Amino acid sequence: MNSILTGFGLMRKVRRRGFSVVIMALGFLHAHSAAGDDTLRLITRSDHLDTLAREPMLVRHDSGALFVAGYPSQVTGTDWTAPPLLWRSDDDGASWNRVDVGSSADGAQGNSDVDLTIGADGTLYFLSMGFNRSTRAGTHIAVGVSDDVGKTWQWHMLSATRFDDRPWISVAPNGTVHVIWNDGGGVRHSISPDSGKSWAEQKSVHSAGGSSHLAIGPRGNIAVRISPISASANKYEAEVDLIAVSRDNGQSWTKHPPPASLSWDPTLSDPQKVSRWVEPLAWGEEHRLWHLWSEGQVVKLGWSDDYGESWQAADVAHEDGVAFFPYMVAGGAGRLAVTWFVNGGEKLSARVALIETATAGESELTVSSSDLFTISAWLENTETPMQTPAGEYIPVIFLPDGKLALVSPIQDAARDRWGFTWWVFGR
Repeated sequence: MNSILTGFGLMRKVRRRGFSVVIMALGFLHAHSAAGDDTLRLITRSDHLDTLAREPMLVRHDSGALFVAGYPSQVTGTDWTAPPLLWRSDDDGASWNRVDVGSSADGAQGNSDVDLTIGADGTLYFLSMGFNRSTRAGTHIAVGVSDDVGKTWQWHMLSATRFDDRPWISVAPNGTVHVIWNDGGGVRHSISPDSGKSWAEQKSVHSAGGSSHLAIGPRGNIAVRISPISASANKYEAEVDLIAVSRDNGQSWTKHPPPASLSWDPTLSDPQKVSRWVEPLAWGEEHRLWHLWSEGQVVKLGWSDDYGESWQAADVAHEDGVAFFPYMVAGGAGRLAVTWFVNGGEKLSARVALIETATAGESELTVSSSDLFTISAWLENTETPMQTPAGEYIPVIFLPDGKLALVSPIQDAARDRWGFTWWVFGR
C-alpha cells in the first residue's frame, strides 16, 4: 500500500530507555533495568544515499549477499511500469550497489509495495506492486525470479487487476512458492511448484479483506493475517478480521479471529486510534504460531499451539507513546525479532527487540530491547518538517552471528537526501 498517513498529533516527549522483561504464560510481567548484555545496543548505522527506498524489505542470501528492495518517492515515482528498485551488498552492509533487475519490457515493473524471499535452493524472489497515484489504485502484482543471486531475472505478471494491493511471498519447506495479495474482492493466492518457472492461481484464501501478512513455518504450515482494510484503503469491511491457517500447502484454510479485538482506522489518520496495516505472524519450530500487535502504549505478543483456535498473550513492551506498525520474523531456536514505531508526541521513534524462549514448547519469554531510535524520514512537499514512518513496517532479519539487521527509509526533501539506512543491533 502507498501510505496515506499525513502526519502525527505530536503532543508529548518520549523517554529513551532500554529494558529486559520476563513474561509468564498468564500475562505476569516483571520488568527491570537492563544492564550489560540484556540490552540491544546499536553496533552499526550507515546511510546509503541514492533513490528513496520507501517501505523497504531486506533478505540475506546464503552466499552472504544482502538485498534491499524499496519503492520510490510518492511525488516523483508515478510510473507503475518502471523497473522496481533493488540493491545488493557483498560486504555486510558497508556498501551497496543498484541491481539491474531487467527492463519494463522484460516485465520488471512496479513502483509500490515490495517483498523479498529466498528458497532453500538459493533462488531469489522479488515481488513488486504497481500503483496509479492519480487514481490511488493498484495496477498489478509482478514477481521476479533469479537463480544466480541476482545477476539475471525472469519476470512473471501474477495479476493486473485494479486495486491489486499488498503482496507477500514465502517459500514452503517442500519448495512451493506462495504469493498472496488482495484486490478489494478478497485475499488471492498463487503458487509456483518449480522455483518460480511457472505460476498457478489457487482458490482465494478468503472472499473479503486485506492481505495483512503471510508466514510459513518449518513444517509447512501457512498462516495469513486477513484485515478489514484492503485495496490500498479504498475498501473497509469492519467484520473481516481473521487469521487463516492451512496445513495442506494452501489447498484448504481454517479461519479464526485474532487473539485481540482491535479497533481499525481505515483512514490511517485518526489520532484516537492505532494505525494498523501489517499485523505480523510467525511460526516457531514446532507448530506454535506467533502474532504481534499494538494496543496503544502496549505491544502484545500472542501464541497459539492449536493453529489459531485458542491463544495466550502477554505484554512485551510498555511505551510512553503510541506503538504502531509492528513487524516480526522468526529466527529459529525459539527466537523472534520484532520492530515497531512509537509516536511520542513531539517525536516519532522506533524500537527493535529480541524475544527468546528457552524451548519452543515453553511459555516463558525473555525480551531484550534497544533504546528508541529515529529514522531519517519526513513528509514530502510540506513547509514545516513533519516526521513520517515512510512505510507500514521496519523490516528486520537475523544475521548468522545472532545480531539483528534492519533497514529504514531516508526521505529528506529539505536536504535532498534519499535512500536507506542500514542498522545492526546486538548484545
